[in-house]
Amino acid sequence: MAEEKWVVMVTAQTPTNIAVIKYWGKRDEVRILPINDSISVTLDPNHLCTLTTVAVSPSFDRDRMWLNGKEISLSGSRYQNCLREIRIRGNAVEDKEKGIKIEKKDWEKMHLHIASHNNFPTAAGLASSAAGFACLVFSLAKLMNVDEDASQLSAIARQGSGSACRSLFGGFVKWNMGNKEDGSDSVAVQLADDKHWDDLVIIVAVVSSREKEMSSTSGMCESVETSLLLQHRVKEVVPLRVLQMEEAIKNQDFTSFTKLTCADSNQFHAVCMDTSPPIFYMNDTSHRIISLVEKWNRSVGTPEIAYTFDAGPNAVLIAKNRKVAVELLQGLLYCFPLKADTDMKSYVLGDISIVKDAGLEGELPQGIKDKIGSQDQKGEVSYFICSRPGRGPVVLQDQTQALLHPQTGLPK
Repeated sequence: MAEEKWVVMVTAQTPTNIAVIKYWGKRDEVRILPINDSISVTLDPNHLCTLTTVAVSPSFDRDRMWLNGKEISLSGSRYQNCLREIRIRGNAVEDKEKGIKIEKKDWEKMHLHIASHNNFPTAAGLASSAAGFACLVFSLAKLMNVDEDASQLSAIARQGSGSACRSLFGGFVKWNMGNKEDGSDSVAVQLADDKHWDDLVIIVAVVSSREKEMSSTSGMCESVETSLLLQHRVKEVVPLRVLQMEEAIKNQDFTSFTKLTCADSNQFHAVCMDTSPPIFYMNDTSHRIISLVEKWNRSVGTPEIAYTFDAGPNAVLIAKNRKVAVELLQGLLYCFPLKADTDMKSYVLGDISIVKDAGLEGELPQGIKDKIGSQDQKGEVSYFICSRPGRGPVVLQDQTQALLHPQTGLPK
């Protein structure tokens, strides 16, 4: 087999997810086991996703990986854990047409090439590592003919990045913290698919696409060690909140969903500030967006928009329906207008049909001005992404989308 030059490849697309009940803190740093359950919504992979191509060939002399076009090391324990766990579960693969046969035992000694690309900022608080490790595990499982379901695969993805386990499913997803020491019960399960509550529209305000100063991993460690508020949150707050959120999603109760989502985001960032030394992931623009949404919801008398912030300054705004989303986008573009050297095509990405519906020529309607209140200061937003709840990972059959060359297994 060593003299053969064939290459077998799989390309997959995996969505990112945004937690509405946050994961913050681990009980086991090696296995990445959380100190509380969490719940997320998966975003439409057409708008935010990771694309990964994995390849195997007897001509490869070592495992290699390229992230966003740049080669990176695979020596870290998180990559090694995922590769080891997937290789153990690999099964025989045969392509009679091409005369290729890989036995189960071959996976341990054969080398892999991996290329991965995010269509959104890496390490800026938009769960890029979640989508990345989920896509890595999903694509390798397909390449190696692994016979395990999404929940079982989620336990492997979790060892790369905790939140990655939730990106193995679409719609609304719960990561059960589990109780076993080996982490075998710390897996993700789908609460509802992406069609269950398809009225929702999600607008991401990318306040900064720069890599954050304090990584989530480091921040969690410091919070677990120093924040008394985190201990209270884990014991007294989250267990009830998770049950309430499950009910809100099941019943499409947007009022409860909004109250829980906003409260949990705010408490997460309060925990960061309660950490010693304090961690600041949000900035002044983040706070202005919170103020805008709070004024809006008070103005209409019932919640129409939920906000949540992960470990970064970028706002994820969840609108009750498309009508609200169109008005919200109008308000956001009024508060955070285009710069002179920017055009609308590069300022609002994703589902751009919302831009057309917003009819952005002319004066902002008075009704929307009343909802957002006076906005004298202009904030800084890099761009917006319009999205919706989306499906889970898929294999892409179109070979033109592969990131590796089919003959060499090297980046295109």
